[in-house]
Amino acid sequence: MRRSVVPVLFLVAAGLFVPSPASAAGNTLTVNVGTTVRPVTHVASGGLYAVDTGTKPPLEQMYPLKMNHLTQPPYGVQQLGNGATVPCCDGLQVAGKVTAAGARQFWRLPDIYKDFPYKWVSWADWESKVRTMVNARLGATTTTNIDGYELWNEPDWTWNTSSAGAFNAGWTRTYQLIRTLDTVTPIVGPSYSIYNHDWLVAFLTNAKNTGTLPDVIVWHELDVHSYNNVAAHVSDYRAIEQSLGISARPISINEYASPDQVDIPSVAAHYMAVFERYGIRDAERAYWYEAGTLNGLLYNNSPTASYWAYKWYGDMAGNIVQTVPQSWLDGVAAYDSTRKIVNVVFGGDSGANTVKVNGLSGLGSQVSVVLSRTGTTGRTTNSSPTTVSTSTYPVSGGSITVPVSGMDALAAYQLLITPTSGVSTWQQRYEAENATAVNANRFSSGSASNGGYVGQIDGTANMRNQSFVDFIVNVPAARAYTMTIGYANATGATATQGLAYNGGAWQTVSYPPTAAWGVFGSTISTSVTLKAGYNVIRLAKGAPNFAGGTGYAELDYLQLA
Repeated sequence: MRRSVVPVLFLVAAGLFVPSPASAAGNTLTVNVGTTVRPVTHVASGGLYAVDTGTKPPLEQMYPLKMNHLTQPPYGVQQLGNGATVPCCDGLQVAGKVTAAGARQFWRLPDIYKDFPYKWVSWADWESKVRTMVNARLGATTTTNIDGYELWNEPDWTWNTSSAGAFNAGWTRTYQLIRTLDTVTPIVGPSYSIYNHDWLVAFLTNAKNTGTLPDVIVWHELDVHSYNNVAAHVSDYRAIEQSLGISARPISINEYASPDQVDIPSVAAHYMAVFERYGIRDAERAYWYEAGTLNGLLYNNSPTASYWAYKWYGDMAGNIVQTVPQSWLDGVAAYDSTRKIVNVVFGGDSGANTVKVNGLSGLGSQVSVVLSRTGTTGRTTNSSPTTVSTSTYPVSGGSITVPVSGMDALAAYQLLITPTSGVSTWQQRYEAENATAVNANRFSSGSASNGGYVGQIDGTANMRNQSFVDFIVNVPAARAYTMTIGYANATGATATQGLAYNGGAWQTVSYPPTAAWGVFGSTISTSVTLKAGYNVIRLAKGAPNFAGGTGYAELDYLQLA
């Protein structure tokens, strides 16, 4: 972030901020609805310095994006990025908003320094700062969703080797200090500005030998062609892990898109596609301009053109399904089997192109297809999407082929495919594997709704390792709803969890025993009184201000009626 790194800027200067579209029209994006890639978790929807305090940005603009993960500066931030006159976005101050939006956050520890590139003082100064930041986190006993200390940022060019020594040794020293203070919160890095095989081999070799391996591996994808390189980078990184005998780490790309890319809707669709396709855990839009604007998705707290690409992505539920790009035409797609909705967000080419969607037999002999597009006006102009067409297509051999004429290579497009009748106007079933699972894990099961569930919801000790699942739901009216929970509980006795919503009081839900773990079909029901619009519902084994549940239960879904 906030840099003048040559590998980024010489390409931007060449005017290659978005790939040149193919000269010949007629490319096809193929969507295979029957081929599941992974559960929807909105991998690409995060941001760096995306969230400030107060109404910048408003929670109501954050909810539709289903933000997966953020990287924020630490407690006591002094960083003045991109011309700011006062520090912004303290991770402790914004923690309540981050959690309310269903996101988690890393703390970027070196942003305790005012300047960028960072101005190293001394080891005594750095270690004092680290102690202050970590102890502040430990003192925030009701603050959750801080899931990583990022020890440094872009050490390949911001670490002062002449004064601080070699970075790998500095990593080890800082890691060991933090672990004397906090043995629970994950440590993440090394956060290189680019992917580099040799740097990662040296870093991981040292980290393995010193017992300081990161819990999450982090690097940045900021080159204008980065989305074309993600597959090779992930493959190479996994090979490094195997060669060193290191267990697979989750991968975070916590800065992506060059300065000229970050406001182009079609580029966003490309990044969404590759991050989902190649197994990235979370990805954050880079912070090149104003903080607290969801990285340019909002201007004066209202949507810009790119916002709508992320909003369509945020509407995805169920499973990400396979997309096969052609030339520069690419996109991401999801299938919500409970509502029979296929949602495709795509872009990147100009002229007349095609989207072919296979695997639609379950939607009936014909389907309704709505094609929409974003504007292309950048981060300082408010914008709304345009409905291009609404059509009915016959399904032949389980497939439809949708022509998209007059495409703009900079715009993002949405193809929304539904049955011609019987689709609920609002989402009523919410899959646990699509929700925010904190200190719990996602699994698959043939008996689970949509094939996935959340288990190992076991932690109760403190705010760093308490286990809960947060569902963001959107209802049409303020009233009481019957909430049905699909679950499994093979303890042989009734288990309990806490239930709270919108920051309200806790109540207890009870789960009678079921036959086996990972085998679903059992449900319980309770009543919840929700406000119109977005609500956050938490089911917890342990959470702040809740005494803790008993036994264990796995969560399949919740449904509102």
